[in-house]
Amino acid sequence: MELSPETVKTLLDEGIQLGYKIVPSLIYALLFYFLGKFLVNKFLSGFQKILERRDSNPSLNTFLVGLVKAILFVSLFIGVATILGVPMTSFLTILGAAGLAIGLALQGSLSNFAGGVLILLFKPFKVGDAITGKGFTGVVRKIDILYTHMTTFDNQEVIIPNGALANSEVVNLNSQPTRRSEIKVGVAYGTDLKKAREVILQVVSQDERIHKEPAPVVWLSGFGDSSLDLIIRIWTDTPDLWPVHWETMEKIKEAFETHDIEIPFPQRVLHHVKQD
Repeated sequence: MELSPETVKTLLDEGIQLGYKIVPSLIYALLFYFLGKFLVNKFLSGFQKILERRDSNPSLNTFLVGLVKAILFVSLFIGVATILGVPMTSFLTILGAAGLAIGLALQGSLSNFAGGVLILLFKPFKVGDAITGKGFTGVVRKIDILYTHMTTFDNQEVIIPNGALANSEVVNLNSQPTRRSEIKVGVAYGTDLKKAREVILQVVSQDERIHKEPAPVVWLSGFGDSSLDLIIRIWTDTPDLWPVHWETMEKIKEAFETHDIEIPFPQRVLHHVKQD
C-alpha cells in the first residue's frame, strides 16, 4: 500500500518537529555529559592527592575515592536523563526499588561493608598492630572493605569479617608505647621474703630495657598450698615486652639457685598410724 503525498508530508513535518525537539536536547545532554565527566575526573584526581597527603591508609583512600566517584557519576547520569526529559519520579522509584532488592540480597556483605567503613574511619587498629579479636590473636596484615586479614603468631592466616570485628570487643596489644609485664613465682614457706625481693629487684635493675619509672615492684600475692606466691610487675617498651618477660624469668631462676632460695614443688606429708 502506497502512502499518499499528504501522509508523507505530514509524517515528514512531524519528524522535523520531533527533530527540532530532540536534537537540541541530545546535543545539550552530550555536552553536559562530556563536560561533567571531565570535571568529575579532575575533581577525583585532586581529591585523591589530598587524601594521600592527609592519610597514608591506602584502603581508606581507595574506598573514599570510589564512593565519591559513584555519587558524582550517578548525579551526572541523573542530570543527563533530566535534560533528555526522562521523568525523575519514575526513575528514582526504579532506582530505589533496585537498591532495596540489592540490599536484601546482600545483607551480610553490607554489614561487613559498614564494619569496614567504621574500622577505616575510626581506626581502632591499623595494619601492623597486634590485636585479639573473635578469639584470635595475631598481627593485622591487611584491612579490606569487607574483611580483615590477620596472621597469628604461629603463622596461620585468619580472615575475619569486618562486621564481626566492628561489633565486638577488640584488644589492641601494641597501641600504647609501653606495657606492663607480670611475672609470678613461688618460694618455699620459711623463705626470707626480704631477701627474695632484693634478689629479684637486683635482677630486673640490671636490664636496661626495664623502665625505672614506674619502678619495678615485688609483692606477696598469696599463700599457696606449697609456696608463698610472689608477683613481679615491670614496665617496658611494647616491642620489648615478651623478650624481657621470658628472659627475666630465666634470670630469676638462676639468681634463686645462686642465693639458695627454693622454688618449691607440690608436696604432701603423709602420717602413718600404726594400729595394734
